[in-house]
Amino acid sequence: MTTTLFISDIHLCAARPDMTAALVRFLAHDAPGADALYVLGDLFEFWIGDDDLTALHQEVAAAFLTLSQQGVPIYFIHGNRDFMLGKQFARRAGMTLLGDPCVIELYGERVLLSHGDMLCTHDVDYQKYRRIVNLRWLRWLFLRLPLSRRQAIAHKIRGQSGTENPNKHRSIMDVTPEAVDELMRQHECRTMIHGHTHRPAIHDFSLDGAPARRIVLGDWFEQGSILVCSPAGQRLETRALS
Repeated sequence: MTTTLFISDIHLCAARPDMTAALVRFLAHDAPGADALYVLGDLFEFWIGDDDLTALHQEVAAAFLTLSQQGVPIYFIHGNRDFMLGKQFARRAGMTLLGDPCVIELYGERVLLSHGDMLCTHDVDYQKYRRIVNLRWLRWLFLRLPLSRRQAIAHKIRGQSGTENPNKHRSIMDVTPEAVDELMRQHECRTMIHGHTHRPAIHDFSLDGAPARRIVLGDWFEQGSILVCSPAGQRLETRALS
């Protein structure tokens, strides 16, 4: 069957081998034969540079590379957790890096892809942070720190990120409808696929008087979340982690 697969927000880390095992199974058993696989960001919980060659990173790269060598194109959009994943890892994994946002042709339709964090415009503090970490010169400087120093910084940031601001309402961490509409108008698309919010759903709505659709991918914390697209339509599926 002709299908294209989309995943995001796996958040792989050494502390959750069950998520890694589930992803490796998916790549070995579900993804072969697909027209393409798109990973829409936050594949890893954090990324401090392609030179951080952990056992986890090497296992995941090998699993993706095997799929690529079977003839399945793999495309990757950076997330807010792994925005520094670079060309070296992409080569090891057989991936093609895409910009965010980007437009693809999917079974005769223009479809807009994004990780999704740019759409959460009501979260003003996060958008300020996002603008800072996307500064190229800052990334350049960070990647030239010794690996041990980057590991220490990442450990500190992960510790801080575990404490959520109790005053931040969940609604501001979701996408802003106006931002969705504007981005879809800008790219002349009627369908958008994104992750980031961890709220899997298919939203049908009206954009300028015509039907539109926004598909949100889920995370892999409790079960695998996969979007399966074919010429007949789109459906969200789940996979057990064990």
